[in-house]
Amino acid sequence: MVVMALMRIVEQLAEGDTAEFKVASASELDLVRRWCAKTGNTVVSTVMVEKDTGHVTVGRGRPRDPASMIPADRMPGARLWLYTNFHCNLACDYCCVASSPRTDPRLLGIETIETLVAEAAAWGVRELYLTGGEPFLLPDIDAIVRACVDRLPTTLLTNGMLFRGQGLRKLQAMPRTGFALQISVDSPTAEVHDSHRGAGSWKRALAGIRVALDEGFTVRVAATISAHDDPALDELHTLFDGLGIPRADQVIRPIAHQGVADEGVAFSRESLIPEVTVTAEGIYWHPVAALDEDALVSRQILPLAPSLDRVSDLFAQQWSSSTAASAMFACA
Repeated sequence: MVVMALMRIVEQLAEGDTAEFKVASASELDLVRRWCAKTGNTVVSTVMVEKDTGHVTVGRGRPRDPASMIPADRMPGARLWLYTNFHCNLACDYCCVASSPRTDPRLLGIETIETLVAEAAAWGVRELYLTGGEPFLLPDIDAIVRACVDRLPTTLLTNGMLFRGQGLRKLQAMPRTGFALQISVDSPTAEVHDSHRGAGSWKRALAGIRVALDEGFTVRVAATISAHDDPALDELHTLFDGLGIPRADQVIRPIAHQGVADEGVAFSRESLIPEVTVTAEGIYWHPVAALDEDALVSRQILPLAPSLDRVSDLFAQQWSSSTAASAMFACA
């Protein structure tokens, strides 16, 4: 009976669509699997409510191979994001995690970070990204960076405004090898950048880039722009070129309609290729959605491996059963 149902229903599906079928025994489930293998269709998932009964979801056609369409360094699990903190010296009006000087810091802490990074390296994570908030507000950010770089290549996202006094000393104590700073500059002149991030922030961000370069660091830049700022892109690249930043290290990204942003591109978990993200409050699908309950993977951040496994499994199911490909959102 189950094979007849498969023949009748699956052939009416569009490529990539799915349908669910009841199975009354382990042998029926085996029939479904063998039918799919023979006909070029896909068993997407199975749920057995008792030992021999449950349901199976079948997709029309073969699953797309994500490895053929997504760069290896962007496959789920290749990157791990750590929100070191959430408080910030700025209050940007489109911050996806609503950071400001008044935000609860919600610190991960160096001991937790060291444990997470060790587990990530053992699991197969390739790169670490430290973000906030503003990580340079942490008194031990230099020690955190050293602990991360000892295990994996690491990039730290910053507004670049705190490279003076104690902040400069913390910067100077950071390693130059296996480490990069990503500094935010949103426009080729101060007007647009300062309208979002605060008066004087553009000038201080450019000064921060120059300090970091003079100190021998690899520096990347990231611009968050809205659609009406697109005409300034050529000037923005010219500015970054003039600072000596290679084009490959110039990240241009849209405003995400998350956090305090009242405009921007809307995302869902299903529309994003995951970049596993750890905060003090849980593990999330992507750093741009680190306040979004729909993007929450687990409230338990340790051990890390089960969440990395779960995200990889969920994405594999999502990729194989969806007719629309998930997209990369380049935070870095």
